[in-house]
Amino acid sequence: MMSLKMLLASALLLGSTAVAAHSFQAGDLDIAHPWARPLPPVAKVGVAYFTVTNNGDADDVLLRAESPISDTVEIHTHIKEGDLMKMRQLGDLTIAAHSAQKLAPGGVHLMLMGLKEVPAEGTKFPVTLHFKEAGKVDIEVAVDADPTAAEHGSHDDNAHAHSGH
Repeated sequence: MMSLKMLLASALLLGSTAVAAHSFQAGDLDIAHPWARPLPPVAKVGVAYFTVTNNGDADDVLLRAESPISDTVEIHTHIKEGDLMKMRQLGDLTIAAHSAQKLAPGGVHLMLMGLKEVPAEGTKFPVTLHFKEAGKVDIEVAVDADPTAAEHGSHDDNAHAHSGH
């Protein structure tokens, strides 16, 4: 009976570790649930999303990003010009003190240009973020068709299929 309790306790710990492992800390910043949608194998551009929360008393600035799977990574946003929505590159992105900046579909996002490889659903790829105050932060972006299931779902294996379990 004791071994069954140990097995259950281990399973619970592994489940909670998978959730915690998808959040990255750097100084006063918390980078939560980096994700990307699956792409067709011939794709040349990709997009990455996450939320950066600044728990500090001073603003920080995302200066740039890079990834070994693409030639370049740019910070982009969508703006409305007349009746058209257009993407525009941003030079940097300020994360105000005691606030969060959400990179999400239809808004600010990281654009991976010139993909050298197209990551498959259920895998992760590395991205390095460079902040003015927090410095260099290495994150892993999960490729997930439905990231909201993992963000808001229960703590079972199906809700966290993107974590590699």
